[in-house]
Amino acid sequence: MKHVLTAALLALGGVAQAQDQLPGHDRMDVTAAHRARPLEASFYYPAANPTYVTRIGDNAIFKGVPVFMGPRFAEGRRPLVLFSHGSGGNMDGMAWLLSGLAERGAVVLAVNHPGSTSGDSSPRRSVRLDERARDLTAALDQFLSEPEFAAAVDPDRIYTLGFSLGGATALGLAGLRFDAGAYAPYCEGGAARTDCAFFDKGGVDFRNLPAGFSADTRDPRVTAAMAIDPAFTFVATESSVEKLTLPTLLINLGKERRLGASDMGPDGSDLAARLPQAEYVEIAPAIHFTALPECTPIASEILKDEGEDPICTDPEGAHRGEVHARILSAVADFMALE
Repeated sequence: MKHVLTAALLALGGVAQAQDQLPGHDRMDVTAAHRARPLEASFYYPAANPTYVTRIGDNAIFKGVPVFMGPRFAEGRRPLVLFSHGSGGNMDGMAWLLSGLAERGAVVLAVNHPGSTSGDSSPRRSVRLDERARDLTAALDQFLSEPEFAAAVDPDRIYTLGFSLGGATALGLAGLRFDAGAYAPYCEGGAARTDCAFFDKGGVDFRNLPAGFSADTRDPRVTAAMAIDPAFTFVATESSVEKLTLPTLLINLGKERRLGASDMGPDGSDLAARLPQAEYVEIAPAIHFTALPECTPIASEILKDEGEDPICTDPEGAHRGEVHARILSAVADFMALE
């Protein structure tokens, strides 16, 4: 009954100011020629009016975020962000970031990437980077085909944003390409490579990667790119690095540089220094998993029982909510959001 009353009050506008300004959220199916079935997509946007509140990404492990479901778009054209999740993630997994960008005035469009989403994360399918990029290109095509949605988008401000494997997808849509021939030497370099270990478990042949790994996935509508702990920066081709002249934001979590883009050698790829227009932000203390949502009180016990990675354990001195605020601020500043 409490939930019903809350929804009714929200629909009437009788709520606190903070709730009045929740972002809008909706979902859609995307027809994509390269996929056997429609893609699941979702989008966040500034809302013109309240509807009822639902929570996105709420489960036994992670805390979700509140949004208004399906309100009208607020008036005006706004920047659009294409978001790509990491391996094993999903389009709801970083709702804290996507809803936060919508609260600041952006429209955000995300998809579930088949073959590398929650419960469907296959090592051999995750290296097909062309398919991931085409997922977002197809979603953008369909989104802009809807007059209501297209009217809310500034076509001169279309950004990509990705986390981990999604970071490689985001950079690929901006023009970065990856050298399949360099990946085996990278994985055989002697240092422990967490990405290589994941792909090795699936029997991925590092010396015979699918053609899609090195494909040109540039979408000419993209005007800038943002990546958080992006994968595969160590094997970005030099020619594509030199040609990627779009503004680019690289965010590195922690000083360990798990997928680092700041330093040469075993701890990084030096991508930030090599790109013509890159901004680099390091947020520490933090680790790769700190980008995931805040965890519930029972999350660690559940993960321990299931033998999962310690995705809720942050390094000493790190506060996940504060790290999220810094990531959101870095992205919003780069986009010049309000």
